[in-house]
Amino acid sequence: MNTENRFVRRMQPEDIQEITAIYAHYVKETTVTFDLIPPSVTEMTITLKPIINSYPAWVCCSHNQIIGYAYAHPWKSKAAYATTLETTLYIHPNYTRQGLGQLLLSKLISDAQQKQIHALIACITYPNLPSEKLHEKFGFMKVSHFSEVGKKFGIWLDVADYELLLTPQSTMNI
Repeated sequence: MNTENRFVRRMQPEDIQEITAIYAHYVKETTVTFDLIPPSVTEMTITLKPIINSYPAWVCCSHNQIIGYAYAHPWKSKAAYATTLETTLYIHPNYTRQGLGQLLLSKLISDAQQKQIHALIACITYPNLPSEKLHEKFGFMKVSHFSEVGKKFGIWLDVADYELLLTPQSTMNI
């Protein structure tokens, strides 16, 4: 793997068009996302701009091209969940299995720790061995499994949640 021209940097609004193209591949060709229709650049902009401004969001570049991205976003909307984020990570299909997921996930975790995030949740279509192994390598633990909760390409799909606690659990006297 030639990594000399690869680097990770913060995601910018100008990256959204390339990110949209990477994501479209996964929507059209795989079951790793439950989206059935690829979002437009406008739709992705509406989703990603608030994330870029407030949460960990990174891209991996090679020769001025986005070849992967990762970001974290609110897991649930209620205030008590404010320090728990859900992760998203996609690699351009021409660059998978080259360690880019590790680079991006490492940066995402580090950034989340600096922002005092307590927990990260990865919601993974199951089975998805590359994603499962990547998250397990970083200490994520499988904490739930939902059977047949989505249907794509005529196939019922499961979802597994993986969790990584970033800060020690506080102790409370009850």
